[in-house]
Amino acid sequence: MRRFGYGAINAHDSLFSDRSRPTIVLQEEINPYKLDGRTIKLNQYNMHELPWPTDVLQNLGDAEVGMRVTLSYFVEPNPSQRGWQSKYRYQSHGLRFAVRGSTESEAQFGQRINRLERESAERVEEHLPDPDSSDWFLGFKMRGKGSLHSDYWQGSAAKLAMKSHLAVFPVGGWWKDWQDSNRHDRSVRYALVVSLVVLGESMVDLYTPIATQIELPPIVGDVVGGG
Repeated sequence: MRRFGYGAINAHDSLFSDRSRPTIVLQEEINPYKLDGRTIKLNQYNMHELPWPTDVLQNLGDAEVGMRVTLSYFVEPNPSQRGWQSKYRYQSHGLRFAVRGSTESEAQFGQRINRLERESAERVEEHLPDPDSSDWFLGFKMRGKGSLHSDYWQGSAAKLAMKSHLAVFPVGGWWKDWQDSNRHDRSVRYALVVSLVVLGESMVDLYTPIATQIELPPIVGDVVGGG
């Protein structure tokens, strides 16, 4: 990771859109902090329902599938330049993502996210971990550095069918620690990219059922040679 980052670009995946490799791109906003009396606290989280073709994935059963999740956002650097370990952290705000475990109910996932929101993200992950943590390539702690978080999950299609929700939630930053900065009420933007792939030789159309479920509008273009 330190030497090569997230690896080399795959030319085929970049140039060609396979129906077995659908990608969802979201651009959203979140208010990470709020003023409660005279104290700045963590505010809201955003819950995204993923439009997985549940029936298709369940029919694939034990077939191996992969899911990559990437969360990207911009931070305002700390003007004090005192580094990560100081009272005033380098990042203005921090965001993290978590995906519902295949054995978690919606209520259990919500409880896990609420605890992650209230307490130190790293400490809560030890006591209330993702039940599918062993299937992630990097894991919660390693992917949470900087302001670009990307991780890859691999498992059975049946398990992916149950991983139906993804939450983006705030963690600490100097906007929260430094009350006189008056930035507690700012909203921030983030981009979320989620891609799927069916591994092995299985050629399954995942794009069409996802596009149908979210009712993608038709692409409108000029008629070439029309009279």
